Amino acid sequence: MDFGLHDKVAIVLAASKGLGRASAEALAAEGVRVVIGARNQTALEEVAQEIERTHGSAVLAVPTDVTKATDLETIMQAALQTFGHVDILVNNAGGPPSGTFEQFDDTHWQAAFELNLLSTVRMIRLVLPAMRARGSGRIINIVSTSVKQPIDNLLLSNSIRPGVIGLAKTLSTQLAPYNITVNNVCPGRILTDRIRQLARLDEQLQHGGNAEAILKEMARDIPMQRLGKPEELGALVAFLASQQAAYITGATIQVDGGVTRSLL
Repeated sequence: MDFGLHDKVAIVLAASKGLGRASAEALAAEGVRVVIGARNQTALEEVAQEIERTHGSAVLAVPTDVTKATDLETIMQAALQTFGHVDILVNNAGGPPSGTFEQFDDTHWQAAFELNLLSTVRMIRLVLPAMRARGSGRIINIVSTSVKQPIDNLLLSNSIRPGVIGLAKTLSTQLAPYNITVNNVCPGRILTDRIRQLARLDEQLQHGGNAEAILKEMARDIPMQRLGKPEELGALVAFLASQQAAYITGATIQVDGGVTRSLL
């Protein structure tokens, strides 16, 4: 299927690894010119070169800390100066730390707010003028299944990320007349550094744990009996960016192997 994305321009945040990289790869495979941002400049440039070699699409690497407003302005300006416009925005950021209520003070709450909600607000604010001017656009927010079903010990994520859903749902109606869609993608247990960290996978392996057994235990209550692959989420991001998804907006879709039990 031709997604009609050839020569479109996308900004993908937190794209040096994991779900961000998978999203950038999926878009590049469809002919999208991709601007990728992440904090680690060396890793980011290596990823840009690898994606270009693999898919033949132009990739621009711009070091970006999503909690810094000036960095977000920089990546937006770089996209406009290099490619002239922006058609697709993929908001993405690492998750806040796990823990109990007593462990978090105001600085933790403020950091989670800036990382997962304010960064999204700021980046959408930056891309909207260009999208409105072109009369179309795709905004895709990578969040978490915690917005549908709270996850034990992820108090900050359970509290902050639903704000992104409220933002997206409201914007989806406001921006629909401009043919700009706003959707959310919820990764479940997908084998990324975030999941490895939460499961202390590396620590268990260092102490003689069996990787296959550990991963099987992590997947025990997933109906599909396995962890997801980053590229499986990337495929959904590419579809939501496509012309075929033009009538989908305000949706929050999980990619989780069926583990989320909520009805909505």
